[in-house]
Order: sequence, then structure tokens, then C-alpha cells
Amino acid sequence: MTDQQLQALVEELSLKYFKRTFTHRAYFNRRLKTTGGRYLLTSHDIEINEKMLTKYGKDTLIGTIKHELCHYHLHLTGRGYRHRDQDFKQLLRQVGGLRYAPVSSKNYRYTYSCQTCGQRYLRQRRVDIKRFVCSRCHGKLRLLKKI
Repeated sequence: MTDQQLQALVEELSLKYFKRTFTHRAYFNRRLKTTGGRYLLTSHDIEINEKMLTKYGKDTLIGTIKHELCHYHLHLTGRGYRHRDQDFKQLLRQVGGLRYAPVSSKNYRYTYSCQTCGQRYLRQRRVDIKRFVCSRCHGKLRLLKKI
């Protein structure tokens, strides 16, 4: 899907679910890693993580677009557009948008476990087990698996 096709999809979803036009830009931002998309307060543009389509499919992409359109329309109408605002939560529920982006799997190389309570920790980088302790019970950590 190209940026022009994304723009057309966002405009279509805005009219269908919000009964308002989307007059700004929507485009893919390939640098987004941990978020599904974002609404830019100053320019009113919407950026979408390309992985929402390529990795998770069109339904996830549409849910992410609805989420960002909630921010967009609420901000422009002067209502509560933040995640914690009731206006945002209510509108998101009405249009059926995604509350959270899907969790992307990371390449965890180390698995640690607490010797006392058994709490597991997945880490990309090595942890100094002489220095760090369990966050739950302050027990000693041990390395279970190194990939």
C-alpha cells in the first residue's frame, strides 16, 4: 500500500465512522518501532507504522487509523484527545478502534530467573547478576538461557 492509498483509506474511514472530513496528511513512517501510529498536534498529520499492515494485516491497520482519527477529531473540536480523557475512551469504543498496538516480538537473547520466587526476566542485553536483584522479592537472579 502506498502513502496515497493510505491517505484515501484514512479519508474514507473518517467520513464513514466520524462523519467528518480528514483534511490533513496521512502517511507511513518507517522509523516508528514501538507504536502503531501517532497524531501530530502541530501539523495535524497522522503517521502510521508500516508494520501495522505488513505484519498484522488490514484489520489492525484500520483499528490503528481509527485510534489516531479519534485523537485528530477530538483535538480539532477542543475536546479531551488524550488517552486518559473520557471523551477519547468513549469515542474509541464507539468507532471500534484499537486501544493498544499489538506487541512486537523482540529478540530476547537472555532469560533470567529469580532463585527465590521464580520470576522470569527476558532481556536483550546481559545483566550483572551480582548487582541486580528480583524486582518482586529482592532475591538473587540466575541465568537460565543464553541464545
